[in-house]
Amino acid sequence: MAQDIADSKSIGIARAAFAATIGNMLEFYDFITYSFFAIQIGHTFFPAQSDYGSLMLSLATFGAGFVTRPIGGIVLGIYSDRIGRRPAMLLSFALMGGAILVISLTPSYNAIGLAAPVIVIIARMVQGFALGGEVGPTTAYLIEIASPQRRALVVSWQPTSQEIAATAGALVGVILSRSMAPDALESIGWRIAFLIGAACLPLGLWMRRTLPETIAQGEAVGRESSNHLVLAARHIRLIVLALMILASGTIATYVTQYMTTYAQSTLHVPSPLAFTVSLVSNGVGIIGALLGGWLADVYGRKPVMIWPQLVTLLLTYPTFLWIVHAPGAASLLFGFGVLSLIGSLPFTAFYATFTEALPQNIRGGVFATIYAVAIASFGGTAQLVVTWLLHISGDPLAPAWYLLLAAVAGLIAMSLMPETAPVKVGT
Repeated sequence: MAQDIADSKSIGIARAAFAATIGNMLEFYDFITYSFFAIQIGHTFFPAQSDYGSLMLSLATFGAGFVTRPIGGIVLGIYSDRIGRRPAMLLSFALMGGAILVISLTPSYNAIGLAAPVIVIIARMVQGFALGGEVGPTTAYLIEIASPQRRALVVSWQPTSQEIAATAGALVGVILSRSMAPDALESIGWRIAFLIGAACLPLGLWMRRTLPETIAQGEAVGRESSNHLVLAARHIRLIVLALMILASGTIATYVTQYMTTYAQSTLHVPSPLAFTVSLVSNGVGIIGALLGGWLADVYGRKPVMIWPQLVTLLLTYPTFLWIVHAPGAASLLFGFGVLSLIGSLPFTAFYATFTEALPQNIRGGVFATIYAVAIASFGGTAQLVVTWLLHISGDPLAPAWYLLLAAVAGLIAMSLMPETAPVKVGT
């Protein structure tokens, strides 16, 4: 184990970060792809008397994957603190790959009846467990391989990998929607998108097996990990603030992912344009996540959290107003693109702050659990809430009001977070 830790220097930070986050990226591709094809999946597994009913059943199944996230966060997060980051990341990735294969190959409701939605729901719950235990160990690993002066930039590959995954899913959606007829897209197109992710499973497993370990089994980290609850209680204020910020971020993330469905079902724009909106907004999110990490290392964590979050708050309603009154390529691509770019800046800084503020012996478990609880509570319900609000109000601006509420909560919590950047601390 000691040799593993020493080898982390020779393998190089860049390669180790890439090896860790490529698995994270592939897992999020599989998870996010479901939301892009919610309409088609609903028709396949959840036939209903109305398109609204079918979509709500599909989104409820998407939300089922969030129910098991906290369990995965606790189990795999603590496992990573006791046994190591690498074993936890390998296990989560293998579970995710198996679940995505099951979803992509399950026959339709018309073919096998009630068994089809049951199988899909169970597979989604396995995915949720795996993804719940993915983010904490990966983020802890990135902090632990980075130099103090570059922690935020290295950690930025965590949200960046998620944006890359979302971009890849949207790109696949654009290609399939442009090359396949609507009937073909509904019957087999979404399955092709899922199988593309599953095909990357061997690569992800191989890459993660090459990672050096960053904690030594049997030392203080391992011995004290049984006191996770007691140690975590000492950081309760930090944890509450983190929950608020993650709630804000996950609502923004999953409402953004919902824009493909929103553009088609509410704004009635063609499918290729709807997928292109997600492609562009997630693509610029990659830039924003990396830029946020660099800025947080140079200027500190809090300024990079607070100011972009404030700008996002001010721009959200006017952007949606423009999109609703003039739905088209210009408003959708530019509007959501700008919101995604600015909105992705604060959360890289937050990832670095929260991880730095936690002791190593509880870092993986606490981060994974808090992240999973926030995502399960707010991410898993975000698309259902937006769809419900749109349905009962008939107001196409409903997503904007939900985003504004989340942004305000996030801004308040960000202003109360401690500053942990070496460039600021002690100066």
